[in-house]
Amino acid sequence: MRGAAGELFVDDGGTGQGTPVVFVHSACGDTRQWAAQLQHVRPHRRAVALDLRGHGQSTLTPDADFTVEDLAGDVATVVEGLGLPRVVLVGHSLGGAVSLAYAAANPERVAGLFLLDPASDGRQVPREAAEGMMAALATDGWVQVIEQYWSTLLVPSSPQVREQVLGQLRRTQRGAVKAAMGALLKFDPVTALKRYPGPALSVITPLNENPGAYHVLVPSLPSKRVTGTGHWVQLDAPEQVNTLLDGFLATVP
Repeated sequence: MRGAAGELFVDDGGTGQGTPVVFVHSACGDTRQWAAQLQHVRPHRRAVALDLRGHGQSTLTPDADFTVEDLAGDVATVVEGLGLPRVVLVGHSLGGAVSLAYAAANPERVAGLFLLDPASDGRQVPREAAEGMMAALATDGWVQVIEQYWSTLLVPSSPQVREQVLGQLRRTQRGAVKAAMGALLKFDPVTALKRYPGPALSVITPLNENPGAYHVLVPSLPSKRVTGTGHWVQLDAPEQVNTLLDGFLATVP
């Protein structure tokens, strides 16, 4: 599907009468991170996953910069291109911010918002640390920089999950990685959360218990805590995520 910054890869399937579910992956991820959820949901309802611009099988115009709101535009392209009048959004990490941005801009089209260990408010990152990270991502050693950070989020994960996540990182375009991380440093999740009045749930790990976490910044956002996993919860504990998602979907009108 043609997007604003290149071709967007879409994995679409499933049948049923329920509201379709759209899955949005993390930075340096792709649709394959949702394999277990797609398989679980599709016998009962339509489920769609997309590769954000510059990730997975989606392309990115050379030297293109973008914001979280631009990435939400990728979601809009897919939702509108598939003719989906109303959806439930499931977003992990960066995908949580992207899903939130779409929901804030299009609240009438979002029946529910399921955030899986969403990215924290990047505006709270100290300026020196933020500038240092962005400078490092502009160097030839950018992969090692991100790998080092990603590894801290993968400590509880199995070798197979670590291999999958780091492999997808290495295959992601540097321009997409740099722009995605920079976009998170500027995104305002508080205003976005206040603009979306519908059902929402944030499923968090201990990694997401910090002052910049969405459920801390906006206490009215319901949250559930899972333990014993890394940041990529859907890969570490797919059955647990599926159960939580089923419970949330049951509350969506």
